[in-house]
Amino acid sequence: MEKSIPYYDAEGRPRGYRTHEAARRLLANEIVTAIYGRKGHIKAIFAKQADGACAVQEHLPSGTRYSFRQHLDSGHVTWAMKRLGKGDELRPIFLTVLTDCMVKHETTKT
Repeated sequence: MEKSIPYYDAEGRPRGYRTHEAARRLLANEIVTAIYGRKGHIKAIFAKQADGACAVQEHLPSGTRYSFRQHLDSGHVTWAMKRLGKGDELRPIFLTVLTDCMVKHETTKT
């Protein structure tokens, strides 16, 4: 049995499922935009916006990366966390925030 493909409108609301053949016809007529999986299979289809623009962003905005791949001397690769600040420069800020939270929590208890 062939698996159906989810179909969404331009705002991202689900509109049901389509067969692979129906999805291919919609793509050929440029009515929808497809999202493909890493192996090249169609994962979902989205209707185009009223002005004909694609409803899906091609690239998601990337944020700050706090982890990165670290190459060890032994030749292994591991994930490491990004260091924030040098030495103990962030410690006073962290302790201030922590004590403020504790003081506010104690005052709300009574």
